[in-house]
Amino acid sequence: MKIVAQLMKNSSRGILRSALKPLLVGSARNMSADTTSKYNFETLKITQPKEFVTQVEMNRPKKLNAMNKAFWSEMRTCFQQLNADSDCRVIVLSGAGKVFTAGLDLMDIDSVAIMQSDMDPARKAFAIRGTIADYQETFTVIEKCTKPVIAAIHNACIGGGIDMTSACDIRYATQDSFFQIKEVDIGLAADVGTLQRFPKIVGNDSLVRELTYTARRFYSDEAKEMGFISRIFPDKESMIAGSMEIAELIASKSPVAVQGSKVSMVFSRDHSVREGLEHVAVWNQGMLQSEDIMKAVMAGMEKKMPKFSKL
Repeated sequence: MKIVAQLMKNSSRGILRSALKPLLVGSARNMSADTTSKYNFETLKITQPKEFVTQVEMNRPKKLNAMNKAFWSEMRTCFQQLNADSDCRVIVLSGAGKVFTAGLDLMDIDSVAIMQSDMDPARKAFAIRGTIADYQETFTVIEKCTKPVIAAIHNACIGGGIDMTSACDIRYATQDSFFQIKEVDIGLAADVGTLQRFPKIVGNDSLVRELTYTARRFYSDEAKEMGFISRIFPDKESMIAGSMEIAELIASKSPVAVQGSKVSMVFSRDHSVREGLEHVAVWNQGMLQSEDIMKAVMAGMEKKMPKFSKL
C-alpha cells in the first residue's frame, strides 16, 4: 500500500489517484473493522485511528462514563488483549460524551450486594476483599500493559478516574478539566490506586493529603503545576488530535525500546536505584541483541525513518 500511495503522490494526473483511492480507503476500513471484531465490549469502544495506535474510549456517555460492573471486567480483558496485540504499540484512553468519567457507578457495583447479605461478617470481609482486588487489577493492567497509555481527559475526572489515569503513562487534559479524589465524600478511602500512585506522580505529600482529605476539586492549571498532567489543550478536539500525534510518534519508534523503557520505569518506581539498574541490565542483556538497534542506526545515517517489525 505504501508503493501505491507513493505512485498516487507522484502522479501528474488525477487518473491514477481516482482509480486507486478506493483501495486505500477500503484498506483503512478493513483495519478498523478488524479492530472492532477483535474487541467487542459493552462499555468500551475500540478503534485503530492510526497504524499501531489504538484508541480505547469509555462509552457510556448517557451515564457520564460511570464505572459499572461490566466496565471493571471489560477493562481488564481489553488491556490484557491489547498487551498481546502486535498491531498495537500505543494506546489513547478517552471518554465519549460530555465528560471523561464521573467515577464509580454506585448503583451498579458488586460490593453492595455482599454488604447487604446475611453472610457472617468475616466471610463478608473475605468476599469484599476479593472484589476490591479485582477492581484494583482493572487499573493495574494498564500499568502491566507494556504499551504506553496516553490518558486524554476532558471535563470531569472524578474518583475512579484519578485511580485509572494515575496508572497511565502520559496524561493530557482540556482547559475545562477538573479532578476530584472523591472517595471521602462517599464515606470510604480510595482503594484502587490513587493513594498508591498519585503521590509518586505529584511528589508533594502535603498537597496529596489535602486533596485526599478534603475531596476538593482541582482544575487543569493546578493539575499541570503539580505535575499530574503534562499538557493542556483548549478543547477536546485539539486534545485528541494532539494525543494522536504523540501516539503516532511513539508508535514509529522501536517497540522493543519503547516497551522495555516502560517496563524499566514501572519497576524502578517501586525499587531502589541499585535494584532498578540491575533490572535494566538483565533486561538489556537480551534486548541489546535486537535487530532494531541496527535498523535505527542505519536509518539515522541515511536520514530515513526506520521501519520496525511487529513485536
